[in-house]
Amino acid sequence: MKQIPLTELVATKGQAFAAKALGVSPAAISKAVAAERNISVTCNPDGTFEAHELKSFPAQASPKKSAA
Repeated sequence: MKQIPLTELVATKGQAFAAKALGVSPAAISKAVAAERNISVTCNPDGTFEAHELKSFPAQASPKKSAA
């Protein structure tokens, strides 16, 4: 099993491949990359992929931006 960051998978294989491999939409991949989420992708020996996100606990709500 090899683990790589989601950003590396997208850079090497493309957003469409990453989305299909993880069972999500390309938009979900795009949003995760844009939000700089800490997602690791595991490439399993059988060719399947799994993704896991490392988050702090307890999760801190990000401050809301006020409309100026």
